[in-house]
Amino acid sequence: MKPILSQQQVLLTIKRLAYQILENHLQLKNTVLIGLQPRGVFLSDKIVSELEQLVPPSSITYGKLDITFYRDDIHKQLHHANRTEMPFSIENKEVVLIDDVLWTGRTIRAALDALHDFGRPKKVELCVLIDRRFTREYPIAADYVGRAIDTFPNQKVMVYLQNAQNNERVELLENGV
Repeated sequence: MKPILSQQQVLLTIKRLAYQILENHLQLKNTVLIGLQPRGVFLSDKIVSELEQLVPPSSITYGKLDITFYRDDIHKQLHHANRTEMPFSIENKEVVLIDDVLWTGRTIRAALDALHDFGRPKKVELCVLIDRRFTREYPIAADYVGRAIDTFPNQKVMVYLQNAQNNERVELLENGV
């Protein structure tokens, strides 16, 4: 197990990501933030919490998107469906998708497919805590990146954000163990 981000680094990185989003979407006007179920929601909740300290909470449009049935590997493994919480249209909105780790790009491809059930966005951006740079299977890149790392396919990135002990951290597991 190799540490990638300590608790302090995670907290600072989340704060930086929130500021970067706000810098490109002043006052979040016409902007929708969407956390990807399940793990991206832990990050998006924290980013939204940071943004609520910077702008009036009423100016934040925030949803959670379950992409389970849009995945191309749904038939290969058992998936537990999560709940989509998007009581709004994304028609002509600027959407910021939020996920914890960008690896192959398959999750984001599924998210883009799922988004069309909620309207046609004006623009879609991607925010991730960790970008596993050289492992992409789809031509997808993040607009907001906490940390870009180089990994081997047999390694696993573990993001701990929902920890009850308030011990947020990111670790790299060798050989996926």
